[in-house]
Amino acid sequence: MPMTEKEAIARTVQHYVDGARSGSSTEMRRAFHEDATIFGYEGDSLFAGPIQRLFDWHDQNGAAVDIRADIVNVDIATTIATVRLELDNWTGTNYTDLFTLLKIDGRWKIMNKVFHIRTSGAVSAAG
Repeated sequence: MPMTEKEAIARTVQHYVDGARSGSSTEMRRAFHEDATIFGYEGDSLFAGPIQRLFDWHDQNGAAVDIRADIVNVDIATTIATVRLELDNWTGTNYTDLFTLLKIDGRWKIMNKVFHIRTSGAVSAAG
C-alpha cells in the first residue's frame, strides 16, 4: 500500500529526529533541502542563516540520546506543507520547531526551520 503524504512527511521529519538522537548530522541532513534555512533565538541572540549552522552546532553538541519528539500538527496543501514538532530533552533543552516543506521530485524536504526554546515542558497550542 502506498504511503500517504502525511506518512511521507513524517518520514522526512524522522530523519531529523534520528540524526538528533544519534548525533549524526549526516542523517539529519537527509531531511533538509540543501538551501534550507534556520531561524530562532538562543536567549537574546538570533540564530539565523543556512541550515549548515544547525549541522555544525549539532556536530559540536553531540547525540541527544534521550530526546522525545512529537509531531503535533501537519498541514498539507498539495506540494507544500507545515509541521509543528515538539522536542523534549535535546541534551537538556526543550524546543518547538516549525518546518515548511516542499515536495521536490516526489520527495518532501524541509526548506525552513524556525525554533523556540521552551523554558519548561509545557506546550501551548495557542497562537
